[in-house]
Amino acid sequence: MDLRVFLLISLLLGLSSAQQDGNECTKASAQSCGECIQAGEKCGWCTDVNFLKQGEQKSTRCDEVESLLKKGCKEASIENPRGNVETLKNQSVTNRKKEGGSLKPDQITQIQPQKLSLNLRSGEAQKFALKFKRAEDYPIDLYYLMDLSYSMKDDLENVKNLGTHLMTEMQKITSDFRIGFGSFVEKTVMPYISTTPAKLLNPCTSDQNCTSPFSYKNVLSLTADGSRFNDLVSRQQISGNLDSPEGGFDAIMQVAVCANQIGWRNVTRLLVFSTDAGFHFAGDGKLGGIVLPNDGKCHLQNNMYTMSHYYDYPSIAHLVQKLSENNIQTIFAITEEFQPVYQQLKELIPKSAVGTLSSDSSNVIKLIIDAYNSLSSEVILENSRLPEGVSISYVSHCKNGVSEKGENGRKCSNISIGDEVTFELAITAKGCPSNGKSEIIKIKPLGFTEEVEIILNFICECKCHVDGIPNSPECHFGNGTLECGACRCNEGRIGRVCECSKDEVRTEDLDANCRIDNGTDICSNNGDCVCGTCECKKRDNPEERYSGKFCECDNFNCDRSNNKLCGGHGRCECRKCTCDANYTGSACDCSLDTLTCLASNKQICNGRGTCECGVCKCTDSKFQGTTCEICPTCPGVCPEHKDCVECRAFNTGDKKDTCEKECRYFSLNMVKKKEDLPQPNDKPYINHCKERDANDCWFFFTYATRNDSTVEVHVAEELECPSGPDIIPIVAGVVAGIVLIGLALLLIWKLLMVIHDRREFAKFEKEKMNAKWDTGENPIYKSAVTTVVNPKYEGK
Repeated sequence: MDLRVFLLISLLLGLSSAQQDGNECTKASAQSCGECIQAGEKCGWCTDVNFLKQGEQKSTRCDEVESLLKKGCKEASIENPRGNVETLKNQSVTNRKKEGGSLKPDQITQIQPQKLSLNLRSGEAQKFALKFKRAEDYPIDLYYLMDLSYSMKDDLENVKNLGTHLMTEMQKITSDFRIGFGSFVEKTVMPYISTTPAKLLNPCTSDQNCTSPFSYKNVLSLTADGSRFNDLVSRQQISGNLDSPEGGFDAIMQVAVCANQIGWRNVTRLLVFSTDAGFHFAGDGKLGGIVLPNDGKCHLQNNMYTMSHYYDYPSIAHLVQKLSENNIQTIFAITEEFQPVYQQLKELIPKSAVGTLSSDSSNVIKLIIDAYNSLSSEVILENSRLPEGVSISYVSHCKNGVSEKGENGRKCSNISIGDEVTFELAITAKGCPSNGKSEIIKIKPLGFTEEVEIILNFICECKCHVDGIPNSPECHFGNGTLECGACRCNEGRIGRVCECSKDEVRTEDLDANCRIDNGTDICSNNGDCVCGTCECKKRDNPEERYSGKFCECDNFNCDRSNNKLCGGHGRCECRKCTCDANYTGSACDCSLDTLTCLASNKQICNGRGTCECGVCKCTDSKFQGTTCEICPTCPGVCPEHKDCVECRAFNTGDKKDTCEKECRYFSLNMVKKKEDLPQPNDKPYINHCKERDANDCWFFFTYATRNDSTVEVHVAEELECPSGPDIIPIVAGVVAGIVLIGLALLLIWKLLMVIHDRREFAKFEKEKMNAKWDTGENPIYKSAVTTVVNPKYEGK
């Protein structure tokens, strides 16, 4: 028999009928048991050698277990490994009341269990619980980091006695307490400080004694001697700088990473950061010509930070990483002016607190105690970086079993000393890592040094994998290894039973079986034609895959809505969205839920539109709004129906003659008084109306649309008509008005006359006083003799 004919018969008998039925197991096109069990948690592999030869042709050995049983594969022949959780270390949490208070820090256990091993099957979540209990009398290390710029001069005086006072207060919380002190100012380069020789010696004014500027100085490593703290702090001097923000981030980074120099123990670590100014962060170093990013390493020599001129300020994210790695909880003791800035910083730094520092730091001890109580009463779990394809979820069971939703179930608040809380965790893997090796992740409460180590083992192969039969006759004359009932072909051989040679793969007869409707694209350009059968390509994302006899389908090229495949409300099957219940549309972005279209009268879109994708589409162009309730051009419900109500109820109005024809669209109910009309508490969707009738009287009615779309109108029989005018008061008022006006005019005329007379008399008196009378001669006397003067006489 010709080889090509043999291959074509094999295809017709076995492979050409491999029609996928839509579940994730068959879509995976698994060629081995290992690939099958990674396709999904429900997938099983039939190891029966004769499974694909019996009766009707089966499409694949990889399918859901129930489907394999229905197709005739015996339960004993199905490979379906399951994951599990194994506890490797499970020391009980410490009970100090029973075990005494003399335990060392490394003998105290606050989280249980401490080590687990998980066997993860793809898609199958492995669940376990972690218990946390706040231990009593837990040791505390506290490092006080203070801004020593000149504005903090008064604060330094109050901090000088902080050691012994804080020791006294903290010993009420723990018997094992240590305290340290450090100070910071700014980078020692321009423009942050003045680099003139005089200012380098004394950055303050000449009459003020200040020490030389510095970046960060570790004054006192952690110690249990409070008096030594007081002694060393009392010797500190204020310094100065030019700009307002300080270099506190440089100091915090060094305190976090210089564990040996600071003296951090494996206990609760508190960093108190005290300042009255803002902060520089990554990028600000460019002002001083510093462009190298902070390396996050310790650079203390003789307890001084020596690389402030070389490395830029750390970024906030870098600080968060280092503080978290070193289990340091930060307390920002800040003056009121900069509270908003540090409150925003607190949101970015887990397990941190902000307290308002008085202008002279007199309340610093109370602030530290309050902040510590706040931080220690909160438990937040965090995990190390997860391997690719692995996810983790949390559910908290806090006080009285109440679950808190904050931090996605990783948080419990208001936890007192001795309280126990529980967290339920579920870890799920999607597929296997590329190296197939075990991975280790760690989970710990933020701010605590204890952690849970979890070893992740991935189930990537079936047990039958090790029992393979090399050169089995079942694999076309010994051209492969019979493994888990299927053939793993030798080098150079391919096909279901290794029946093809790689040299014969691309022949025209075989390629024709890999084209849809005799098209030109082999396997839709999404796969390779192997022995006349399409083997679909694998994608980098294991959740994305091609499927179908000709690799014509995929589960990632469907329509999207809100940047989500199938709108997040369906699944992508062969490039088409299969929507969940209550959703439709090409991208499953159309909701079938009509609750959003329900108006206050319990009608869909007020009966004036249709509900499409959860949004009202108003059929009447006059109406608009979310439920077609607004009509900007309409006169309103009351004026709109006024004429019909008037003609039906009182047989008056403009529509009196056409009432029978135009006004039968509502049912009419008459009541005695307007108080008897239905009230809003009875029918919240009712409209109350007050209109004038043809006789200029007010009548009252209500208008409502029932659920069955019928209109119901209630009208009050009692009208409110305006009463006629009272003639007598009107006439009397008019007469009285005229009389009063007349009297007023007379008074005004009399007043004007009096004023005029007085002016004339005053004028007369004035002229009388100015008159000049000659008592020797009568001014009206004229002589009868005429006197002639000789002009030439000239007085001689």
